[in-house]
Amino acid sequence: MSWDEKKIEILKKEWGKGKTASQIAEMIGGVSRNAVIGKAHRLNLSIKIKTRNAYTNHASKHQSSEKRNNINSKRLKFRSLVLDKNFEEAKNISLEELTENTCKYMDGHPDEKNSSFCGRKTVEKFSYCPLHLMIVYQPKGKREDVALKDNEVPTFIEKKVKSA
Repeated sequence: MSWDEKKIEILKKEWGKGKTASQIAEMIGGVSRNAVIGKAHRLNLSIKIKTRNAYTNHASKHQSSEKRNNINSKRLKFRSLVLDKNFEEAKNISLEELTENTCKYMDGHPDEKNSSFCGRKTVEKFSYCPLHLMIVYQPKGKREDVALKDNEVPTFIEKKVKSA
């Protein structure tokens, strides 16, 4: 299959409108989706893919950012239950200093020299302090994105905060 000027013009015009490679291949006829993608790449039209996605995924991006903000607000709400002026500060201890009663939440990556563990007092029967328990722990079969009413705090978190 050879690309003539007419086919290239159709490709450029439709690619700029945000059509998919499959749709363009169907319009041109006799070419595959991969051939359209390859030609668009050789013509440096590949950047148009991003603008096409911006148009088609705008609603889903908006929804996912709302969901992310909702999750972040839940986390902040839970953290505020724990973080008051009397809340113990992180001790930033090394692996050798960990005990059965110190929080094992790691700040940083294990390969980094300056990575450390939280070191606060743990919640009974867990390896984390109340703050990190809220971040790490998920009850069996539950997910963080479970729908909660505005001022509702999950019971498992209330119990953990009270027992801390």
